[in-house]
Amino acid sequence: MQRVRLLMLLVFALALTISAVGVSAQGDLPDLGGRIVTVAVENAYPPFNMVADDGETVGWDYDTVDEVCSRLNCVPEYIQASWEGMIVAVSNGEFDMAADGITITEERAQIVDFSEGYAQIIQRFMVQLDENRFSTVDDFVNGDFSIGVQLATTNFLTAQDLVGEDRIVGYSDFGSAVQALIAGDVDAVIIDDVAGQGYVGENDDQVALLDAAIKANEELGFIFEPGSELTDAFNAALQSMVADGTLNAINAAWDLGPYSGIGLLPDLGGVTVTVAVENAYPPFNMIADDGETVGWDYDTVNEICERLNCVPEYVQASWEGMIVAVGNGEFDMAADGITITEERAEIVDYSIGYAQIIQRFMIQVGEDRFMSVDDFVDGDFSIGVQLATTNFLTAQDLVGEDRIVGYSDFGSAVQALIAGDVDAVIIDDVAGQGYVGENAEDVELMTQAIKSDEELGFIFAPQSALVEPFNAALRSMMTDGTLDGINATWDLGPFTGDLE
Repeated sequence: MQRVRLLMLLVFALALTISAVGVSAQGDLPDLGGRIVTVAVENAYPPFNMVADDGETVGWDYDTVDEVCSRLNCVPEYIQASWEGMIVAVSNGEFDMAADGITITEERAQIVDFSEGYAQIIQRFMVQLDENRFSTVDDFVNGDFSIGVQLATTNFLTAQDLVGEDRIVGYSDFGSAVQALIAGDVDAVIIDDVAGQGYVGENDDQVALLDAAIKANEELGFIFEPGSELTDAFNAALQSMVADGTLNAINAAWDLGPYSGIGLLPDLGGVTVTVAVENAYPPFNMIADDGETVGWDYDTVNEICERLNCVPEYVQASWEGMIVAVGNGEFDMAADGITITEERAEIVDYSIGYAQIIQRFMIQVGEDRFMSVDDFVDGDFSIGVQLATTNFLTAQDLVGEDRIVGYSDFGSAVQALIAGDVDAVIIDDVAGQGYVGENAEDVELMTQAIKSDEELGFIFAPQSALVEPFNAALRSMMTDGTLDGINATWDLGPFTGDLE
């Protein structure tokens, strides 16, 4: 535990201060002036809060509230309290807040203020490791089995809905319920999956979680006294932690999945974002037969702005000069399948990588003069390629400039290949598949890769306030499956990169 906490501190110390719109930049966060914030914790709800073997109190709640207070200039004072009565105690002002994996419900929101949801949870059955009497929720409900559950929790309410009170055994904390299950005093325990995984980790030779969900898509939040100034301040800090990836780092340290909600994403206040696009780089951006501009870039940026409350304004621009134009602030950003390189990063800021690409040769259908990259290089063949691209640099490395024919866009290079003016075109495989789809009877991609493991990203003016909000929105789309859905629409593979 100590080693994990030390690692997290080092990660946080190295994290960059973000500069995002509104409350999403650390410099724009409220300053609480060093005030003490009393935080009620149960210390019996792993991985959120617990007492380690060495007696230290640890968990996700501690790491997260510590980080929030480091950003807001406050001092957390953790006070162990029983779950039963904790929500009422916060409502009455006995504690400034509580951090205890508290599910957001309408009933609770009538007496306390909630932060934005910071995690989504699923309720599941925890069972003995060798349980074979039931394997589904229906099997359990239709049998004569007893449920152990912590009192005054949403899990208790779920148990009531499932089987009624006669088959429920209530406990003051989940640790006691789990021990009752191990002892055979109850047949199952209803528990949130995240906390359940924590208890399974401590007792993996005795208990397991059933795969079937009982109840899904609930959210956890911190609670505060009604009208507390801390609510908005904590939301602002949590937004900044989502945006810069810190929340995902804490989640990973405690074996929680990445943040996948949108409640904590920055709100850009309806700002217009000018987006440079080439409209000649399928499937990322192109002009359809009916004249409509379509593609992966449009769908993705539209979804991002839906989550961030911004309005994209697409401006068609030539590829040559696009990066410099964004660097000079002529556009807020560009979305054009732009490979992330160190050289470009000196004049623009990149988003996190959203796709991995491979450079390949596009050739005429039936090409038999060369079968491999080496065959091509060793021959006297010419390459068509778009100017000022990483593909152009690759062509230079392969054959030198004498065998290169440069074009202003890839569409022209592909047409030159079809006409026989060049022998091959170097192109990213994703865009290449788009052009092959439009010219399947004329061209195809060679299977062999020329260069692999490059990443694509959006670009922004240096120090743009849009970078971290766009990163946060992309991370949420990656983790909730939306990005994979857009990828599938445009025949791209699923996202396989790093959320950071």
